[in-house]
Amino acid sequence: MGDSGSGPGPRREHRAPPGAPPEPGGAGGAGSLRVSSPVGRWVVLTTVLGSAMALLDSTVVNVALPRIGLDLNADLAVLQWTVNAYMLTLAGLILLGGALGDRFGRRRVFLVGVVWFAVASLLCGLAPNAGVLIASRALQGIGGALLTPGSLALIQATFHPDDRARAVGLWSGFGGVGAAIGPFVGGWLVDGPGWRWVFFLNVPLAAVCLPVALRHVPESRDPRKHGRFDVLGATLGALALGSVTYALIAAPGKGVSPAVIVPAVVGLLLGVAFVQVERRRPDPMLPLDIFASRQFTAVNAVTLCVYAAFSGFFFLSVLQLQVVVGYSALGAGTALLPTTVLMLLLSARSGELGRRIGPRIPLTVGPLLCAAGMLLMTRAGAGAVYWRDVLPALLVLGLGMVALVAPLTATVLASVEVERAGLASGINNAAARAAGLIAVAALPLLAGMGPEAYRSADLFAETFGRAMPICAGVLVLGAFVAWRTVRSDVLEPAPPEGAAPSAGAPAAPPAGVPAAAEEAAAEVAEGKAAPRRPCRPECAYHCGVGAPPLDPGDLRDAGG
Repeated sequence: MGDSGSGPGPRREHRAPPGAPPEPGGAGGAGSLRVSSPVGRWVVLTTVLGSAMALLDSTVVNVALPRIGLDLNADLAVLQWTVNAYMLTLAGLILLGGALGDRFGRRRVFLVGVVWFAVASLLCGLAPNAGVLIASRALQGIGGALLTPGSLALIQATFHPDDRARAVGLWSGFGGVGAAIGPFVGGWLVDGPGWRWVFFLNVPLAAVCLPVALRHVPESRDPRKHGRFDVLGATLGALALGSVTYALIAAPGKGVSPAVIVPAVVGLLLGVAFVQVERRRPDPMLPLDIFASRQFTAVNAVTLCVYAAFSGFFFLSVLQLQVVVGYSALGAGTALLPTTVLMLLLSARSGELGRRIGPRIPLTVGPLLCAAGMLLMTRAGAGAVYWRDVLPALLVLGLGMVALVAPLTATVLASVEVERAGLASGINNAAARAAGLIAVAALPLLAGMGPEAYRSADLFAETFGRAMPICAGVLVLGAFVAWRTVRSDVLEPAPPEGAAPSAGAPAAPPAGVPAAAEEAAAEVAEGKAAPRRPCRPECAYHCGVGAPPLDPGDLRDAGG
């Protein structure tokens, strides 16, 4: 996949200086639109609608799980696969999805993704049994891998450089609103017309999005992208994740048997094969040399910990609120609103705070707050009072997520060369989804939940009480990794041109982080890393609980 080097997010187009004439293509051409223009507003609407389909799906489906299980007479494994089939294909193919848009046209691939997602959603809503539902959810993930990176890529490719940050801000803000109201909408649909409408909801969104995109959104592609796509790498990665996930979900019901051991071993071998393929290909989907940046590797380790815990928490908490506490689907969805509302209101300020004090403290304190919130959630048992037993846990959790998500995204962008920021964001997003996939599969096994656990309030409450400390422990591990490995100066502006020291004469380390700065300077001098020119994130709002946002970074803040 020769065009995968820039990742699934927006690609690095030429940016005209302020005041320059519009780029070729006229008012509707690539790189010339203004947010204030009628066509610009239509483009923002189209991309918001497209991304809203995927964002809503990531939050509304969890609320419907208990009703899906009862209606389809399904065990806990089916509920796990209802979540994981989608995350499996999305995590495995999202890096490939952005590259397809670069080559074949961003609008074209985006529209294919919208249609694919809508058709798969319709199949989910019509599913007569668990097998069809799971297969349809996997198809949904493929559509999500096409439209999720495509929506942001369209903004970056069509808006004038002076307006791109504003357009991305609108995109992330409206997307945040969609993510925040998702659990409420899901609960209302489940208690009203039924759980199938959680999936049918995507069809009218697509019906509005398609004609608007066809009429108003200009096509764009990157003529520099060429070579073959890394289909083998994407297939091996998805099969490795799928095999390990199958083994973890099957283990509670089948124990230590060939049905569990064989797919687990196959998954590990496929993972090794994936690494070898990516290492040897000249045009890999996942360039392994990006992990030469110690900060990038460190922040992705933190990402794996925190998003594994988040995915496990939200998967089980919705079940706990309905099965044990006795909430309706609408009540459970509404109960979760404080977490996403806090993220919507405070994430921009958190990003500014992270730039002022550095990411090390937020990435340490944030997971610890989240761990405390998850431990508080163990109070939400039978007879729980919302304001006393549930709300405090969600407020503490929400504050922890506010503290860490925006600085995490900024650190990902700042830890690699400016030209690879889009790729870095895509890898980080995929890593978070893969972590969530494994967590949803493994957490019930680790907590001792049997296939029928969610049918018994007493049994589920007991195992939920064991699961929350596990999630909290993973978060504490993430906080420890952040404290030990993330540098406080990684978000500092690059020195003025000409002020950087020559190779072999690193700059004096800034006060407070001498050892880390010396190490970073040594990496530059040895050729292991490029001089740091951190990007400023363009997404101001961070409300997705399943993964950090795709964000290409603003090149102007990096001097690019």
